[in-house]
Amino acid sequence: MDLEKLQEQADKDLKINDTELDLESLKTPQLHNQYMKHLTKYKLMLSRAETEYNTLKREKWEYYTGKADASVYAEKPFDLKILRTDIDKYLDSDEDLQKQKQKVDYLDTTVDFLDRTIRQIGNRGFTIKNAIDWRKFTSGAI
Repeated sequence: MDLEKLQEQADKDLKINDTELDLESLKTPQLHNQYMKHLTKYKLMLSRAETEYNTLKREKWEYYTGKADASVYAEKPFDLKILRTDIDKYLDSDEDLQKQKQKVDYLDTTVDFLDRTIRQIGNRGFTIKNAIDWRKFTSGAI
């Protein structure tokens, strides 16, 4: 499930049916569990993507500094001699690293979204309680 689908699902799941507050209250733990599973999955994916990014960055650093294996240069020649201060410019503009960084950023955004969604689910109990209290107040029960 991608971020857009998660957002659409959260839009549906976080709506509170104010005519069935008791059922909405009972639904909260299930929603929490569902989104915790998503969060766990995406945190693991993020960790893996960060590891892949760091490995790729080291490989690219070796490539641009001339320290990579000769077979790498036979496959993809790089004849420039760059100053150590300029290596970051080459790393930052490398297409492979950019793609991997975008993947890391996407997963990081997804994890952040899921974390915030779980916080909202945690606050559902307060929202439902406030709605019930308001109904009691307006009906004169309090």
